[in-house]
Amino acid sequence: MDILLIAGLWLEASAWTDVVAELEQRGHRPQAVALPGVDDGRTTAALQDQLAAVVAAVDAVDRPLVVGHSAASTLAWLAADRRADSVAAVVMIGGFPSSPGATYADFFPLVDGAMPFPGWEPFEGADSADLDEPARERLEKGAVPVPAGVSTAVVEFTDDRRFGIPVVLVCPEYSPDQAQAWIDAGDLPELSATSTVTLVDIDSGHWPMLTRPGELARILDAIAQEV
Repeated sequence: MDILLIAGLWLEASAWTDVVAELEQRGHRPQAVALPGVDDGRTTAALQDQLAAVVAAVDAVDRPLVVGHSAASTLAWLAADRRADSVAAVVMIGGFPSSPGATYADFFPLVDGAMPFPGWEPFEGADSADLDEPARERLEKGAVPVPAGVSTAVVEFTDDRRFGIPVVLVCPEYSPDQAQAWIDAGDLPELSATSTVTLVDIDSGHWPMLTRPGELARILDAIAQEV
């Protein structure tokens, strides 16, 4: 199956390297999508630029599984919204789609027109518990500041058919029970309105593509076989 992998904030497409290799061994055609403002050396880009890159990747293959990590769960969901007839399913790893009218990822202060990695203090605890010091150093050293045109962009959806696309939540630093409770409480309205939401646990912190690539690939392979 064609599997499109979209990295979350600060991560280049190379973050998926080990997962790509594992998925290829399982017979899939994975592609880590290069995002403008992250993978091309540009210091400026807009959310629409990144969405265009993902939509182009969807258009180039046949009914892919679209996978978004963390904040890029919203980017994956936006692509599904724009190509409701073309996406087989959406997987969201450690993240949820923003609501219409909300900002994409306006989480930390901007510096010179971009949102740099804020250091580890906001991620202490379950998020980073499985990252050793060398892994933290590698992630922080390779972190690409997120252009303001991405992080502060307003999210807008266009097609209610997105709610008929199956969604799988892969739950790393929180449990499936916690995620289900948030959905039931209406805290995640895009998912509350989605007809099919499946929750899968993974024993990892927030970056399983780095710390549990084999397990994450196994989960994605199982999802691909079901859609």
